[in-house]
Amino acid sequence: MTDQFSFSYPSPLEGYENLEPLTDEKTEDGKSLKNPQHGILSKAYSEFPDPVARDRRGGFDIHIYHFQNNPDQVVYAKALHERIRREFPELRIYAFFDRPIGPHPVAMFEVNLFTPAQFGAFVPWLVINRGPLSALLHPNTVLEEEERNHTQRATWLGEKIPLDLRMFKSLNERLRREREEREQAEKQGHL
Repeated sequence: MTDQFSFSYPSPLEGYENLEPLTDEKTEDGKSLKNPQHGILSKAYSEFPDPVARDRRGGFDIHIYHFQNNPDQVVYAKALHERIRREFPELRIYAFFDRPIGPHPVAMFEVNLFTPAQFGAFVPWLVINRGPLSALLHPNTVLEEEERNHTQRATWLGEKIPLDLRMFKSLNERLRREREEREQAEKQGHL
C-alpha cells in the first residue's frame, strides 16, 4: 500500500476563498442542509477535473477482476464482459484476460470511460451488476503518477485486491533516467 501522506493535496476550497459563510439552515426534509443556489452547474458534469486525462487513454479505467481458478467467477466474468459490450458499445472494452497482467495479480478485463456522462451511467450500473467480482476504478493522469492513480486516487467496488506496484517503481525510475539524459543532452548541446 502506498503512503497517502507521500503526496501533496491542494486545498479543496481553492477558488472558493472569501465567500459568505454557509448557514446550518435545513431543507424541508429537516435533515439535509440548504445550499446556496447560483444557477450554474459544476463543470464536473461535463468534463473531468484536472489533471484527469482527456486524451486517447480516457479519463478513467475500470478493471473488473475475477479469480481465474474459480470456475464460477470465470463464468460470471465472461457473461458480464459480454453484457457490457452489448449494453455499452460506445465504451472502450478490452479483451478478457484469463491470467494476471501488469500490476493486476488476478485475471481481469478493462473498460475505459471518456466522459462524466459515461462515468455517471456505467459506474452505478456496475455497482448493481458486478455480482461477486471486484472492480478498481482509477483516473488516468500523467504517466509519472500511475502508482498514485492506482492507489491513493483509486476507488474499489467489492473487495480490494492488492496490486503489484513494482512495475510503477520501475516505470518512474526509467522516466527519471530518461529525463536526466535529456537534460544532460540539452546541456551538452548548449556548451
